[in-house]
Amino acid sequence: MFFISLGAVAARGAEPLDHRLLSQVLTAHVSAGRIDYLALKADARLDGYLAQLAATDPEKLPNDSARLAFWLNAYNAYTLKLIADRQPLKSITEIGTGGLVIGTALTTPAWDIRFAEVGGKKFTLNEIEHEIIRRKFKDARAHFALVCASDCCPVLSTDAHEDDKLETQLDAQARLFLQDSTRNRFDLATKIASLSSIFSWYQGDFGADKTAALLKAASFARPEVRAAIQADPKAWKVEYLTYDWSLNARKT
Repeated sequence: MFFISLGAVAARGAEPLDHRLLSQVLTAHVSAGRIDYLALKADARLDGYLAQLAATDPEKLPNDSARLAFWLNAYNAYTLKLIADRQPLKSITEIGTGGLVIGTALTTPAWDIRFAEVGGKKFTLNEIEHEIIRRKFKDARAHFALVCASDCCPVLSTDAHEDDKLETQLDAQARLFLQDSTRNRFDLATKIASLSSIFSWYQGDFGADKTAALLKAASFARPEVRAAIQADPKAWKVEYLTYDWSLNARKT
């Protein structure tokens, strides 16, 4: 059984948090971005990591890089907890009566459940994503590191985000997402960019208009795609792929 002293964690709140425990959990239960939620539910290490988050004040971390890594890990870890505790599920949209659209209006959908404890305060996933990660850090690459437990979301890495590796990790996540034809497609012959709906929902995070967002996407695409788009971005048509909310569970 895994035990952790909350007092000991809080006492080192001024130091960068050690996220290796989350990496151990991810390595054990994630393969090619797919998650064994049933096995994860029985792994006490996830609760141990969440206890660290609950006892740590991210404002006492030494820099913005450490804080962004912390919040990205918190979002992903609490999403894993949300799904694992509610197995079996076919989609995160099943959490909250009414589903993705109706549920948002009539009850509390998954992203608005106040359960993610950080530094002694409880947050919703929406608050972590929109009010903290997007508003405070303004790094569009974060969209490629946040995993919403769905087939169309970015692939969950088996490495937790770390302060001293964050730039490399975010660039790698962006390249992985933009070079995956199941999530983004670029047709050089027709000059049609079929982008993830993430680029539609959060277009302003990627640039002032569609062309700016396309150029941002191209900067992480394959070299031949990047060159073609940068040569004549106005010649390209941008469309958005339908988002598949099926659970990113490991197939058995």
